[in-house]
Amino acid sequence: MPGLIILIVLIAAVVVVLFMSAIIVPQRSAYIVERLGKYNATLEAGFHILVPFIDRVAYRRTLKETPIDVPPQQCITKDNITVDVDGILYLQVMDPVKASYGIDNYLWASTQLAQTTMRSEIGKLDLDAIFEVRDSINAAICGAVDKASDPWGIKVTRYEIKSITPPRTIRDAMEKQMRAEREKRAMIAESEGERQARINRAEGEKQEAIARSEGEKRRRINEAEGRAQEILLVAQATAQGIGSIAQSISTNEGGVEAVNLRLAEQYLAEFGKLAKEGTTMVLPTNLTDIASVLKLATSVVGKK
Repeated sequence: MPGLIILIVLIAAVVVVLFMSAIIVPQRSAYIVERLGKYNATLEAGFHILVPFIDRVAYRRTLKETPIDVPPQQCITKDNITVDVDGILYLQVMDPVKASYGIDNYLWASTQLAQTTMRSEIGKLDLDAIFEVRDSINAAICGAVDKASDPWGIKVTRYEIKSITPPRTIRDAMEKQMRAEREKRAMIAESEGERQARINRAEGEKQEAIARSEGEKRRRINEAEGRAQEILLVAQATAQGIGSIAQSISTNEGGVEAVNLRLAEQYLAEFGKLAKEGTTMVLPTNLTDIASVLKLATSVVGKK
């Protein structure tokens, strides 16, 4: 019976020891194992068994990219203006052995290095230039920290400035400047629009005047052509009528006498109208003789 108890105790001890020496390393992680206080091996993802009481896991490093918040700090620009700048640093452990033995705390060291580099880069620029060259500042800080952290087995992937906060008085001045600039651009845009509108109106009036003059020209041409055509047609009709009358007079018997009679009647009728319309009238002496008047009237048309 005592032997059985001893056996059970030994089995339990072995199970406990095996449980304590069994290590499961997660994916994208690395464990640094020391044997009797000295570096022995780097355990990658998977199941591992350590030598009990001799081996121990000294460091646990993640191989994933890690973001680090860089606290806000005061930086002095080239034109002696104090601004508060903060950012985010992204880094990744490339060599877990160097990250464990090359430096005591690579996260804190990287943060401090990013802050000092950022102060140096901000000091090279004026306040207005800082907001325009953020990308170059980020690249300079990333390159400086990456170069310095290479002996630590750290790779700095990127750095991003989160905010740049100037003093309240400077912000007020910047807001006034931006407001004035916006008003200036608005006035320029309004004047440009008005100028373009005037140009458009003038061009429209010009085109309208041209079109109106062209229409007036075409109207006058059409009217002139119509009057010319009318005169031509009237002349042709008159010529045809006179020709018909002349042919009728010459071919018909008694035509000349009839024409002379008609002329004498119209002659007398016209003088009758003159006598009614006017109070004074001068007449030739031979008009007192009716026979001479008829002779004068009938002498207009002679025989062939």
